Order: sequence, then C-alpha cells, then structure tokens
Amino acid sequence: MEHMKTTVRVRFAPSPTGFLHVGGLRTALYNYLFARRNNGQFILRIEDTDQSRQVEGAVENLIHSLRWAGIEFDEGPELPSGSRGDYGPYQQSDRVDLYHEYTQQLIENDYAYHCFCSEERLEKVRQQQMEREHRSKYDKHCRRLSKEERKSRLDAGMPNVIRMKIPEDARDEITFTDKIRGEVTIPLDNLDDQVIIKSDGFPTYHLANVVDDHLMEISHVIRGEEWLPSTPKHILLYQYFGWDIPVFAHLPLLLNEDRSKLSKRQGDVAVEDYKEKGYLSEALVNFIALLGWNPGDDEEIYSMNQLIANFDLERINKSGAVFNVEKLQWMNGVYIRNTETERLVDLSLPFLKRAGFDTADHDKMSKIMEAVRDNLHYLAEIPDVTAVFQPKPLDLKESPDQEVRDMVRSESSQKVFRSLSEKIAQSRSITADQLRDWMKAVQSETGVKGKDLWMPVRVALTGEMHGPELPLVIEILGRDACLSRLQALV
Repeated sequence: MEHMKTTVRVRFAPSPTGFLHVGGLRTALYNYLFARRNNGQFILRIEDTDQSRQVEGAVENLIHSLRWAGIEFDEGPELPSGSRGDYGPYQQSDRVDLYHEYTQQLIENDYAYHCFCSEERLEKVRQQQMEREHRSKYDKHCRRLSKEERKSRLDAGMPNVIRMKIPEDARDEITFTDKIRGEVTIPLDNLDDQVIIKSDGFPTYHLANVVDDHLMEISHVIRGEEWLPSTPKHILLYQYFGWDIPVFAHLPLLLNEDRSKLSKRQGDVAVEDYKEKGYLSEALVNFIALLGWNPGDDEEIYSMNQLIANFDLERINKSGAVFNVEKLQWMNGVYIRNTETERLVDLSLPFLKRAGFDTADHDKMSKIMEAVRDNLHYLAEIPDVTAVFQPKPLDLKESPDQEVRDMVRSESSQKVFRSLSEKIAQSRSITADQLRDWMKAVQSETGVKGKDLWMPVRVALTGEMHGPELPLVIEILGRDACLSRLQALV
C-alpha cells in the first residue's frame, strides 16, 4: 500500500515542552531541505496533546528558533495566534474532536476498545510480568469484555482509555521499507495494545500523528529513530482506516563523545544555548546538517542553498552521529572570519556591551571586531579576547609569565620603550602609518631590529606575545592608553 504522492509534503511536529533541542533542529532541517529540494511544502505542526508537559512560551520559542536558523515553514501556526495554510489548525489541541471522530470509526469496526483498568491494576500486572521475566505489556483484560459489560461500565461513567487492537496471531509481523534503513520487519508480538485516547480525552501521539499526517496529505514522515519501533502500530492504523501509507525515514540519534545519547548532562543541547553563546545560525545549521548526512564529497562548508541542492535522504547514515563541540567551534570560527564586518558588529553588540564598551562608537567597534575575529570560536568569547582594548594599566613587570617579565625588563626593550614613548608624547594622535614610521626611527636610534624591536612593543601594549595586528591595536587603544602602558615600563 505504500506509495509516493506526486507532491512532496513533509512536517516537523515537536512537542512544546521547552526549548528546541539540537536533535529537533536537525529533524526540522532535514524535512525542510527535502521539501525545498523537491519543490514541496514544509509544515510545522505542534504536538501539544500531553497537557501536563507543556511549557508556557514554548511554541513561540520553537517558531523563533526555526526562523533564526533560516528554516521557514510553508504552513503552520503563526504568531501571535492563527495559522497559515489550508490544512489547519496546526496545533493538535485544536483538533481533538477530529481524533474522537476517527477513534469512533475504529471502535465501530472492532479495531479499538475501551479499557477501564485502574493504574493500580496495571501496575500489579507489570509487577507479575517482571517476576516471571515476561515482556511488560497490557494483558488485554478489557479487550475480552463483552459488549454488555463494556456498555454497562460506560453508562456508569467509569474512567477509561481507548486502546487499538494489535492482531493476536504471534506469527504476524509488519514489514516496511525505510528510506534510510531499507527493509524493516517487526513482529507484532512485540507490540502492545496501544492507548490511543487517554483518560483526559486527549489522543496519544500514535493516533494523532497518523490522523494528522493523512489529513494533511504528508507524503514522507522524516523523524527520529526513537519512533522506529512504533511504526508498525502506525502502519496498522493506516490499514485499519484504509489510508495510503507515507514513506518513512528514521534519522539516527545524535550522540555525546562517549557515544551515549546526546543529553544536557554532558553539555548544551538547546538551540537557544548556542544562540546565546554567539554561534552564528548558518554555522550551527551547516554543522547539524552534516551530523548523519554525507553529501558525497570532502567539503565541509555549505550555505543553505548548497545544502538544499545536495540533500538526499538516501545519503543519511544509519548509525548515530557524534556531536563534536570542537568541530562546531572550528566551523563557527570559519563563519565568523568570513562574515561581513557590518553584520558581525551587529551580531556582536550584546557581547561588546557585556565587555564594557561604549557601542555607540561604531567605527571603534568595527576595528575591534576586525582585530579579534580571527581568534574567536563564538561571540561569547568577546569579553575575554577584547580585554586588551580596555583602557586599564598592565602590570607586566609582575607578570606571572617569566618570559614576559624578562622581555619588558631587558636593556634593549627599555631602549625601545623610551624612544617610542618620546615620539608618541610629541604627537597628538596615533595611527598605523605613524607607528610604522616611528618604529623605523626607533630601530635607527637604538640599533634594535626585527623580533627584538616589535615583540616588546606588542607585549607592552597588549600583555600578550601573540594576537591582532599591532597597527590595528594601537588605533583601537588610542594615544593616551599606548603612551601610558609604555611609560609604565620605563
């Protein structure tokens, strides 16, 4: 019954339980790339049927995070309210009546039944199964109730859930083709009579996603591999309803360095965390895209348009992908170095303010970012790498670095400091061109040249033996700060 619809329609269906996980971002990205590659539609649908786990503002955060990443949906919920598209509403809590309508069809066709078992009874059954070392699953007690017993309990208003029926022949199995994993076979004996309507009247994911995917004409279901074991339940529901089955593609897990499932116990997992640290959206998207997908060449830097042009579901790996933060930092550094200065300054303003700079001086901010961009992995490092540009004295004679202490105290360095200080003191300004002329004169006067000439000046002005180009440093620091730091050493 599986088939390819003529129009590609895919969906990203997160639960509004907090910030967008980087694994969720990858799922959204792959759906988006596949839709754009095939001239299809990308739908955002909010799976908010678990009312107990909802977090206020999570839907807004999801939408903002997707748009920050450059992932724009064609249909879905809009802010502050409403929706865009002809298949809405796009929040499942607004579609509950639909789920009840289709559940009633299942009951009438003997594919589902009311279950009245209490939590206490279910727990007792679980304990007994564990003691016997049996697989823990529902014992189908209410499946065997007569129509009269079931009606009597419903008439009495007994709390209940609705379960779908799994065929009871232990020899039965479901086989389907996954675009990433090939042919997958799962015995029906492994499956439970799944709850599809909870006691609060809300559907579980299993029912809601099938109904919505059908009604929204989803052609490809691209989701995480945690849903692979449940796919036979979903296929059964498609069969029970007599609906066409979409194409499935189950994405590999994202892993920590120790190959455990990616979790916040070992680092940041929310898109918001990386945004707040000053990772560029296009760098995070580029990095995430390559976690599990192989474009077939040795390139590592891809724009969104290049990702779209190259994306293919069949090039996604089956095995989990390690989330290597060092690789992300390297990639983000590449994007920082290649970003236009104007945009980089705009992105960096919150971090420059945090570092204590007057960001109203846009020309100075541009010079600072030009000076430090090559040393940045992410923008939250700005307060550290720009500390040298703050007009504060550097106590280098007492530096913990022996090499620095020896350098600034040496006889040749002292000659350089005195000569250069005199020249700066006689000038009202300091520019890169002036510095070069002065340093030539200092070399002629002192006989000091090469590394012994330039390195002590760098150390005197920055406190570091390596860093931004010195002419750029002195323009940012200004005449007074440069003179003060040199005079403090003589």
